[in-house]
Amino acid sequence: MCNPAIAEAELHPHSGHNARLIVANVRAMTAAVSLADQIDAQAILDIHQALLGDSSPQIARRWRGQQVWIDGSDSGPHGATFVPPHHRHVEAAVEDLVAFIDRDDIPVLAHAAIAHAQFETIHPFPDGNGRVGRALLHAHLRNKRLVRHVTIPVSAGLLADTDAYFAALTRYREGDTGPIVECLARAALLALANGRRLVDELRGIRTSWDHRIRVRRGATAWRVADLVLRHPVVNAQLISTELGVAKPNVYRSLQPLVEAGVLVEFTDKKRHQMWRSPEVLEALDQFAGRAGRRARPSP
Repeated sequence: MCNPAIAEAELHPHSGHNARLIVANVRAMTAAVSLADQIDAQAILDIHQALLGDSSPQIARRWRGQQVWIDGSDSGPHGATFVPPHHRHVEAAVEDLVAFIDRDDIPVLAHAAIAHAQFETIHPFPDGNGRVGRALLHAHLRNKRLVRHVTIPVSAGLLADTDAYFAALTRYREGDTGPIVECLARAALLALANGRRLVDELRGIRTSWDHRIRVRRGATAWRVADLVLRHPVVNAQLISTELGVAKPNVYRSLQPLVEAGVLVEFTDKKRHQMWRSPEVLEALDQFAGRAGRRARPSP
């Protein structure tokens, strides 16, 4: 079963380090999608801020100010697998990339794949380039209206085979765009199938709750049940904020869900109590497993 630590980290500032990193990635993805209507240099900086603003504020929302290289040694780029452009060219290269993204005369998947590869080639930040680049990829797909209502996990598909992904980036830098376009197309098809399966599973879970929750129709407990599909770990503050329910009434609304086994209290605290949905977390964990775990750290 999926550990609720990641979802807990969204609600608790003192959660584990790895969980906070993943929450930061989600925050960056959310920022990217919200900025999709206007992709420009400032939007890219804002995504970087969402990713690293808490953990590395000294570099967040700033272009890199020094030469970097991939692999090689700490003392210099000798033996490096890739040396990005000199830092004095970063801002101009990003503006050129933004102008390319703004075009509408290229098939969207190919367009997004090439833009993504170019972003990773520019490597504009001292850290977080891979994560910002993948968030920007989703913003690009939303900007061109290839996806409109949901964010399909294309980036997870890219990372399912990291050797093929990095090899495709290398081929792009050598002048061959074919492999990165093929890589993204495969990832998109897998992501669509995986996303549809998750939606079906969540609908099935929600339907099963209709037969288990014992409370009158129209009660706030049903609204909480719908919220849990989006937030499988909740606390009283989240429910109060999302549903506009006074805190004293939140606990009354939670009780039928706890009795039905829809929610389980797992913090064992009088204060800062939190509840999780084992079924939703399990579905999300299986979804992540199908998407493919990362075989090695991303750049």
